This record gives sequence, structure tokens and C-alpha cells, in this order.
Amino acid sequence: MSELYSLPKGWEWKELQFFGKFIRGVSYKKEQLLESPTNDSFTLLRANNIQNELELDDIQIVPKDVAKGKEIKDGDILFAMSSGSKHLVGKNILLNGLKNYTFGAFCSIYRNQKNNVLNNYYLSYVLKSNLYRDKLSGLSMGANINNLKSSDLEIMKIPLPPLEEQKRIVAKLDNLFAKIDKAIALHQKNCEEADIFMASVLNNVFVELEEKYGLDNIGNMIDILTDYHSNGAYKNLKENVELLDKEDYALMIRATDLENEDYSKNVKYITESAYNYMSKSKVFGGEIILPKIGTIGNVYFMPYLKRPVSLAMNLFMLRCSDKVLNKYMFLFLKSSKGNEDILNKANGAVTKTITKDAVRSIELPFPPIETQQKVVSYLDEISNKMEKIKNLQKEKMQSLKELKASILDKAFKGEL
Repeated sequence: MSELYSLPKGWEWKELQFFGKFIRGVSYKKEQLLESPTNDSFTLLRANNIQNELELDDIQIVPKDVAKGKEIKDGDILFAMSSGSKHLVGKNILLNGLKNYTFGAFCSIYRNQKNNVLNNYYLSYVLKSNLYRDKLSGLSMGANINNLKSSDLEIMKIPLPPLEEQKRIVAKLDNLFAKIDKAIALHQKNCEEADIFMASVLNNVFVELEEKYGLDNIGNMIDILTDYHSNGAYKNLKENVELLDKEDYALMIRATDLENEDYSKNVKYITESAYNYMSKSKVFGGEIILPKIGTIGNVYFMPYLKRPVSLAMNLFMLRCSDKVLNKYMFLFLKSSKGNEDILNKANGAVTKTITKDAVRSIELPFPPIETQQKVVSYLDEISNKMEKIKNLQKEKMQSLKELKASILDKAFKGEL
């Protein structure tokens, strides 16, 4: 990357390789993983551990002899070099205070070997800036990338002020970002309180309906409960259906698409032939969709996408009879009572699963259709108000995040 702009007097552009080196992570076999730490083990970090902060909920343990010479040191910066999740590639985090830690093969660490020239905290801020993001965009030529090469990052040039100026910039950024992060946390809390209020309203409505109308099984209220495998044996499905990354006739709707409410990025497609073959799991909009493995308890209301859509694996799709509004049943399943019922019907200690029969046995209040319509209208009205509140808070959070980016840009031009 060539010099992008003129630097103040005393500053210069320097490649990362001038200060230190990238070290690739360790490879290991599945059978080498340990169940718990020992005196002769390392905790192994992977790409998914790199979030806004270091996430240590999902870690692995390996013997020390698997990772000789690759123990993490204070000041190392961990990079996600390769990942199935494209948004993780290139993410990085400064590490300090970790004892007996190493890192996996899909990661690298950058180890600064000239601390008298480059401050690690200063570098960490550079790697959060648009300067770094632009470098990633340049490597991918505007496309999503799954892999980064150390050789590409080694030649990345960063603006280097004198060491004391680096320390001053870090102190200023620490102070400003602490204030901004506090404001972001407040807006996030407002979003969470809106969700809590909505959950309370949902719960109160369905408790009252249960007291007045009693309960009935979902199985008595639906016309269709289907899934991907309703279309035939696994062997036949494999022969007739292929998931495609390139846009084709029909969208294959997955839980991740519904969770992100994004039906155009990182999605899967199938051909018209495959779509017609899977006639029992065509999705038109307005259906209720439930995960049948893993994230049991999540519930989605299928939007109208104005294009052919088919149901992916590991999901159930429900369509109600004319006795029940789909939206009414969806709202019940989103309530704390509905969620509790779903979880109680699930099997498995670690990986939860739920069967069709279990879904059919879930009970919900069964008022007349006119009452259901009033309930849906009432809850939609409150939900819309809560969404407006949340959207306003999210806009403010986004503005604050953009302010952080702007401050970083100024910092590395000597304008802070």
C-alpha cells in the first residue's frame, strides 16, 4: 500500500515487517484435544474467539508439545486469517495477560519486536481504522475473502509518529473511546429494555387468554408441518438438490438468513428443477419457521420475498388452518410461555432437538378468530412502537461508531 496522504513532520510510513513478524498458528488432530487444562497443556484460541473483545466461551485445550514455540506473549496481536465466516477474516485483537495460551492454524499472531519504536496499543488502534479496512478491501478487490496471507499484511504501511506521540495518541483515544463506549452502552440498554417491555406485554396477553379460553394442541390448529426431509429419502435428495452460492432460481432459506433478516448476502440457492422436486417445502411467506436442532426456542415469521423460496435443512415450517392466524400462533411461540413450552418439548443435554410430534403437542390459547385478529393488531401496534424506539437507539449507536472511525482517521493524520 503506497502512502495515502502526507504525514506531519517527524512521521513516516513504515511496513509492518519492519517492526516484527507474523507467526502462523498450530495444526493439531482432533484426537489430540484434551477435555480440561493440565500442567502440560495450552488453551488454544481460534478465529471465533476474536470479537470486539476476546471471547473465551468456546475454547480448546491441546498438549504443549503440539504448540512448541507458539505460546502467546503479552503484546501479540491475534489475526483471523481464514474462517468459514467471512466477516471474521481480518479481525484482530491485542492480547495481554494470557498464560499458557496458543492459537490455531487458521490464525496468526503479529509479534512486534521493536517496542522502542512501535507501541503495541498504537498499532492495535491502527488495525481498527479505515486505513486497515481499506487494505482488506484492496486485497479482496471489493469481494468477500475467506483467506488472508501474512505476506500481504507484512507489506501494509502504517503511519509512524515518534514513540512519545504514539503514547499521547493512545491516551487520547482511550479517553475519548471510553466516553463513546459508555454512550453506546446506554443506547444498547434502551434497546434491551424495549425488548423486556415487549416480552412482558406478550406474556400478560397470553396468560389472560389462557385463563379465559384454555389451551389446545398446535397439532389441532395446523394444516402443514413440514421440513426438508419430507421431500424424500436422503439419497434421493442428495441426487436432486445441490446448494449453490451463485444466484439461481430459488432461495434456500436458512435460520441464519432469518436471524440476520438478510436475504441477499451470503445466501444459498437451488435450481428450478430442485425447487420443484422439493414440492413439500416450498415457502411463500407468512409461515412460522422453527429450528429443529441447535437453536431450539428461536421462532421466525417468514417475510414475503416475491421470489421462489425453499426450506433448508434443520428447520420446521408450519401453516395454520383457517381456525388460527399464523401471526397469532407466531406471537404466542415468541412469548415466554411459548418459548418455555418449546424448550420443554426438546431433547438432548448439549445439542437440543425437537420432533414433529413434540411440536404438535405444544399447547396455546385458542380464542375465536375475531379475538385473534384483535390480539395480533394490538401486539403489532406495540411491537411497531418498540421497534421505532430500538431503531432510533441503533441509529444513535451507529453514529457513535462512525464518530469513533472519524476520530481514528484524524489520529493517524496527526490531527488529534
